[in-house]
Amino acid sequence: MSATSRPASRVGRPRAQGPSDSSLEPRDQVLVAAAELFTRNGYAATTTRAVAERAGMRQASIYHYFAGKEDILATLLEGTVEPSLSFAAALAAGPAADPAAHLWALAARDAEVLLGGLYNLGALYQLPEVRGERFAAFRASRERLKSAYGTLLALVASDATDPALRTDLLFGLVEGGVAVAREGGGRTTREVACAVADAVLRFAGCPPAQAEAARQEGERLL
Repeated sequence: MSATSRPASRVGRPRAQGPSDSSLEPRDQVLVAAAELFTRNGYAATTTRAVAERAGMRQASIYHYFAGKEDILATLLEGTVEPSLSFAAALAAGPAADPAAHLWALAARDAEVLLGGLYNLGALYQLPEVRGERFAAFRASRERLKSAYGTLLALVASDATDPALRTDLLFGLVEGGVAVAREGGGRTTREVACAVADAVLRFAGCPPAQAEAARQEGERLL
């Protein structure tokens, strides 16, 4: 979903200890600073001046990397989906496997991406600004990711009624489960990812024995 050619992992999952970490390139310092301020103070209340100050640079310097605040937010949101979308494509292109294992692995990887960053960028998905044209690429990629879930869900639960609704609910389970885990805290990213993926298989109707086998195979796919 990236609008740039830079690796999504650097954009969507900033690993720095803070915006002043000199190991980051200036562009990534801006992203980390913006992620902190957008999630802590709110997008509307955050100015590019505040982002620049948090990143330790002049406001004008931001415009060497981004067109403005909207561009920064779009880049951050794109980075929360691109890694999972790429992983889904790799699963589809790889050797044939139990679709339940693919579903478990995709949910686990997606949860890791959403939970693995310093800040809860998923909370920004519902901002009214995200309905704007600059975020069309983000929305399209998020729909493609949801479609990947839907394809796997249809293979696992082929007799399910209203597959579109079930896909929406499953997608919400992943994103909502991560949000709940963030609020609770005290768990590792891998623990949460596995729990979310397990819940996805239960939602899909996998009996315990099949779910356990799918989890074991899914762990090898990660």
